[in-house]
Amino acid sequence: MKTMFTTAAIVGAVLSAFGQETPKDSLEGSQITLDEVLVSAVRVTQESPVTFTNLTKKQMKSRNLGQDIPILMNFLPAVVTTTDAGAGVGYTGIRVRGSDGTRVNVTINGIPYNDSESHGTFWVNMPDFASSTQSLQLQRGVGTSTNGSGAFGASLNILTDAVSKEAYGEINSSFGSFNTLKNNLKFSTGLLNDHVEISGRFSKITSDGYVDRASSDLDSYFLQASYLDDKTLIKALMFGGHQTTYQAWNGIDKDQLENNRTYNTAGEYTDENGVTQFYDNEVDDYKQNHFQLHWNQKLSDSWSSNLALHYTRGEGYFEQYREDDKFDTYGIAPFLKDGEMVNRTDLIRRRWLDNDFYGATFSANYQDENLNVILGGGWNNYTGDHFGEIIWARFSNNRDYKDRYYDDTSTKEDMNVYAKANYKIDSNWSVYGDLQLRDIVYTANGAETGIVDDTFTFFNPKAGITYDLNTNNNFYLSYARANREPNRNDYKSGSPKPEKLDDFELGWRHTSTGVSLNTNLYYMKYKDQLVLTGELNDVGGPLRANVGDSYRMGLEIDAILTLGDKFILRPNVALSDNRNKNFVFQRDGNLENLGNTHISFSPSVIAGNIFTYLPTPDLQLSLLTKYVGKQYMGNIDAKSSVLDPYSQTDINVQYIIQTNSFIKNIVLSGLVNNIFDTLYESNGYFFTYDDDYSVPGTITTVEGAGYYPQAGINFLLGATITF
Repeated sequence: MKTMFTTAAIVGAVLSAFGQETPKDSLEGSQITLDEVLVSAVRVTQESPVTFTNLTKKQMKSRNLGQDIPILMNFLPAVVTTTDAGAGVGYTGIRVRGSDGTRVNVTINGIPYNDSESHGTFWVNMPDFASSTQSLQLQRGVGTSTNGSGAFGASLNILTDAVSKEAYGEINSSFGSFNTLKNNLKFSTGLLNDHVEISGRFSKITSDGYVDRASSDLDSYFLQASYLDDKTLIKALMFGGHQTTYQAWNGIDKDQLENNRTYNTAGEYTDENGVTQFYDNEVDDYKQNHFQLHWNQKLSDSWSSNLALHYTRGEGYFEQYREDDKFDTYGIAPFLKDGEMVNRTDLIRRRWLDNDFYGATFSANYQDENLNVILGGGWNNYTGDHFGEIIWARFSNNRDYKDRYYDDTSTKEDMNVYAKANYKIDSNWSVYGDLQLRDIVYTANGAETGIVDDTFTFFNPKAGITYDLNTNNNFYLSYARANREPNRNDYKSGSPKPEKLDDFELGWRHTSTGVSLNTNLYYMKYKDQLVLTGELNDVGGPLRANVGDSYRMGLEIDAILTLGDKFILRPNVALSDNRNKNFVFQRDGNLENLGNTHISFSPSVIAGNIFTYLPTPDLQLSLLTKYVGKQYMGNIDAKSSVLDPYSQTDINVQYIIQTNSFIKNIVLSGLVNNIFDTLYESNGYFFTYDDDYSVPGTITTVEGAGYYPQAGINFLLGATITF
C-alpha cells in the first residue's frame, strides 16, 4: 500500500486540530486499532474508487453538547440538515445530494439501523449517541455494498467506541438556550488481565425547543464488554434510548411564519367556550433497545472473519387530541342523544408501533500485498405491529377503554450476499469490483397499505479503477448499480414500483505539504425514482411517488488547507443539477407536460467552511459557515413551493486545562449557533388540491406550503472532566 496521502505537515497540523485518532491520542486511553475490523467490510479507503468523508470522535467532540448526529454532520460536503424543534435536539434529519434520510443507508458496526418499513433513521431514539461514536464514514452516491436497504443518496457507517487499554472516567455537562441541558457519565475499566474491558455511558438530555412546546426529554445508555487477544476480538453491546418529545411535525403556514414563527399547531383544539387550548400530552413516546454480539477472528496472516448477531426491540406510541372526529374512523356506531344523531366526538388516541428486528451479518476477508477480497452478507427479519387505541372520548357509545380501532401486522425478510475485491495491478493501477445479490419478502395488511405481499430480487454490481499518478495524486472512475424497494408509505399511493439507479463517479485526490484536496464529478441516472412529493401524511411523514426518468449530476470539492502551524481551512462546495425528465402534472383539470423540472428538496448549491485558529496547543477557535441554495419543495417548479436560500454561521471554542492530579484534564467548550441571528427555514412541505366548488363547472388547482423555522442566535456551553 502506498503512502501517497501522508505528509509530515498534513499529519502534524491536521491531527492536532481535528483529532484524528492515533494509538496515543485519546483522552480515553490508547485505542486498539483491532476495533476497525467491525466496519472493514462496509468502509472504504483512499485506494477505493468511492467518494467519501470521514468524521472522528475528536472532530465532533468540541460541538457535541447535546445536538444529534445529523447536526454534527452539517458541515460535511453536500449535506443539508434540519430539525423539527428548531435547535438540533429532538427530531432531526439529514439529506445528502438532495436525497432524504430514507435513502441514506445507515449501519452501526455494520448492523443495519434504518427502519425496515419506513427506511427512515430516527436519531431521536438514540440521543447522545455521538458520545459513544468512535468515527463515522459518509459515502456519497451508491458507495460500497453494505447490509440493509440500498443506498440511493449515501451510506453512513458508524463505528462505536473502541476498546481502551487504560481505565478512565468522564463526566460531561452542558447547558444552553431554550433550557437545553445535557449530562452524561462515561467509564471504562481498561484492559483487565490484558484481555477484558467493560465500558459504558449513561445520558440525559432535556430541552424546551425553539418552537413552542417542542420539548424533548431524552434518556440513553451504552454498555460494552470486550475480550481481545492477538487474534480475537469479541464485543457484546447493549445500547438504546427512551424519548418523549412534544410533537412539532405540522410546521406553519406563510402568515404564521411572518407573524409568529415559533407557533406550533400540534395539540391545538377549541374548548366548549370557544377558547383555543393546547393538549399538554401531544407527545411521541418511544423506547428502543439494541443488542449486538461481534466476533472477529484473525485466521492467518492473510485471512480474517467477522460474525455478528443483533436484536432490536422497539415499542412506543404518539398521542393526539382529535377534535370533532368522525365515528366511522374508529368503528363507533352513531346514536341518538336528545333527539339528535351523534356521529362525531372529541377524543384522545394513541397510535402504537411494537416491533422486533433481528438477524446476523458475516464477512471473510483475504488480504495480501496486491489483493484485498471481502465475502459477506446478512439475514435480517422484521416484525411490526401497528395498532391504535382510544384512551378517552367525549362520546364513545359504550366502547371500552383502550379498544383498538385498527390492528395491523407486517413482516419483512431481507437477505443479501456480496463479494468485493480490490486488486493492485502494478504500482499505479488498481481495479475494484463489487457484486451484491439482495432478496426481500415484505408482507403487510394495514388500512393504509392494503394487503401487500411483495418479493424483490436485486442484483447490484459495482466496478471501478484507481490510478496513482504519483505520491501526491490519484484518480478514480467508478460505476455502481442500485435497486431499492418501496417503503410502507409508498404503498398507500397505489402500486409503487421499485427504483433503479446507475451512479457514475469520477474523482481526483491530491495531497501535498499543507494541502489535501478531493474533487469529484457524479452522474446519477434514475428509473422510477421515488421522489418526495412535498406532501405529508396525517402524522407528518413525507410522501413519495415514482417519477419515471430523472437524474442528479454535480461537482463536489472539499479541502484541508494548513496555513502555517496555527490556521486551518476546511472548505467544501457542492454544485448540482437535479431534474425530473418530462414531468407530467394535472393542473386545473388538464394534464400538462412540464418538461424537466427540479427534483424537490435538491438545492443546486451547498457550501460550507470550517476556519480554525490554534493560538496555543490547548485552545481551539473555529468559525463554521454553511450556505444552502434555493430549493423547490415540490416537483412542479411552483413559486409558492420555493424554500429560500439561507446561510448559517457558528462559533466554536474549546479550551483544555491540563492537570497533574487525579483529574487528568478539564475541557471547556462553547458553541454559539447562527451568530448573525438569521431567520431561515431548512425544511417545509408543499401540496396541491383541486377546487371544484368555488366556481361551479370548473376545476382550479390550489397550492399551499408550510415551513419549519430554525432558531436564531443560540448557545451551548459545556465542560468535560476526565479522570
